[in-house]
Amino acid sequence: MSTESGAPALPTSSRWWFSPVPLARVAVFRVLAYLFIPIDVFLTTAWVKAHADVPTEWYQPVLIARLLPLPTPTHTVVVVVQWALVLAALAAATGRAPRVLGTTVFLLYLEWMVIAMSYGKVDHDRIAFLVALAVLPTIGRARFRDRRLSEAAGWAMAAVFVSVMLTYFLAAWAKVRFGGWDWPTGSTLTRAVLRRGTDLADWTVDVPYLLPFAQWAILILEFLAPLMLLVRSDRARVALVAFLIGFHVMTYAGVQIIFLPHCIAILSILPWERLTARFGRQPVQSLATSSSAAR
Repeated sequence: MSTESGAPALPTSSRWWFSPVPLARVAVFRVLAYLFIPIDVFLTTAWVKAHADVPTEWYQPVLIARLLPLPTPTHTVVVVVQWALVLAALAAATGRAPRVLGTTVFLLYLEWMVIAMSYGKVDHDRIAFLVALAVLPTIGRARFRDRRLSEAAGWAMAAVFVSVMLTYFLAAWAKVRFGGWDWPTGSTLTRAVLRRGTDLADWTVDVPYLLPFAQWAILILEFLAPLMLLVRSDRARVALVAFLIGFHVMTYAGVQIIFLPHCIAILSILPWERLTARFGRQPVQSLATSSSAAR
């Protein structure tokens, strides 16, 4: 992303936030995001359904549920939200009525997360994915071969990108805030390997200083996460995504922990329009000052 003078635009500038991107990028990511939801509901967070059968007295709503008049998760409420969310996501993945169906999916998934996180456990791997679901309906129609440039699409993808970055940066801040500087010098990874480690990671506990070094490396990289917003070229974007996804795959291979919703949000960084370009090419045309793409 650069200014008209050729100097790179910074994340603090409006030109960075509204730098146009092809609508094809949104079209591909939208399908990935919406088709992931049934997987998330039935596999990744299948345990949420169990809240339908616990006493309602156990429900301790998170802040947003206390501010909004959301229903108490009775058996009926949980089942209705579950199936309405899945059906709405499948419908939204077709690209039809992107504003109506996209907004419906976001609201239902938000309620699904309220049901999930209001019983004493709050995961941080959902923020970027929730932001993605919130901003996708603002773009309007987008087709796989639509290479027109849109500022609305640029803003939406930038919002997801920043949310991905903040997930890492705030994770580092939380480590220091609650664990102090003892976190990188402690036994966090050692405990994780002993409890959940696989054959690929068990050997690490026998190598002196290896896991504390890894903890320092994780903390430093997370604090440096804002630098990822400076990537400009498509090649750099692909390299960044490969690094981030590789980190999460390696973590899963070692201690069987993976943040799938966050990984889906990471995929928004990729220049998907390059993948769809081989199926046909439409003239590149800016929608920066046109509202036609939002219809």
